[in-house]
Amino acid sequence: MDRRRLLQGAAASVAASALFPATRAEAMADTDYPQAHWVAASTSNYTVSQRPVSYAVDRVVIHVTQESFATTLQIFQNPAKKVSAHYVVRSADGYVAQMVRERDVAWHAGNWDYNTRSIGIEHEGWVDQPAYFTNALYEESARLTASICDRYRIPKDREHIIGHYQVPGSDHTDPGTNWDWVRYIRLVNFS
Repeated sequence: MDRRRLLQGAAASVAASALFPATRAEAMADTDYPQAHWVAASTSNYTVSQRPVSYAVDRVVIHVTQESFATTLQIFQNPAKKVSAHYVVRSADGYVAQMVRERDVAWHAGNWDYNTRSIGIEHEGWVDQPAYFTNALYEESARLTASICDRYRIPKDREHIIGHYQVPGSDHTDPGTNWDWVRYIRLVNFS
């Protein structure tokens, strides 16, 4: 390979890294919740922001995926879907994937005002199949929610930790009647 081609290749490489520094940094950055693993949602499925400077965060919205964990990750990575959540919790073992940075606005609530002011947590399962709501899912989700509440000074109560069905204008029923709110809020408060 001649020297000119080598230098052109090096210049192209430097230019590419200069054009996309946020993407590279995001891929290597730590998660907002230390026990989570980074699995990036498509950038077409959330709004870049600087919360809590641009919007105050005062809610956590609890969702149930109505899909498997793997399918949910694929949906949030598909730019045509226009949907995401900050976190997804797996049923079997409580594994937490972070898909959107907390500073950014995930498109999870179906209501722009609630999207801007909340962190969305999806839980693998179906509202009519309570077997998906395992001890591991409840316990790890409660630790995650407690961490979020502590960092944003959100009260650990049902006024501030809400179900998707409680978002104004929502036609969703999740997390559903099988979600044990008393147990969950107790776990959040003791995490």
